[in-house]
Amino acid sequence: MPMYNPAHPGALVRGNVEELGWTVAGCARRLGVARTTLSRLMNEDARVSPAMALGLEQLGWSTADFWMRVQAAYDLAQERLRREAAAKKIRSARRKAG
Repeated sequence: MPMYNPAHPGALVRGNVEELGWTVAGCARRLGVARTTLSRLMNEDARVSPAMALGLEQLGWSTADFWMRVQAAYDLAQERLRREAAAKKIRSARRKAG
């Protein structure tokens, strides 16, 4: 059965950063990315890129493959939700039309 509302990978990254007591800027330096890049991910406004996945792997936070799978699961769940919402809207419009 598919998971319909998995966590955004940024939430997992945010949890790791908070658990370690790191700042966003400090973690971004360790990853070799701009602070804004990491901040956007942690605020769930950006996706995990392959480069970010490799950086997270280098920090010892699982594997790049794991991060890419988490991103893909999130993306797929979001698309399912969008399609379900669109289908409900169509069904509702048909009922109203008679």
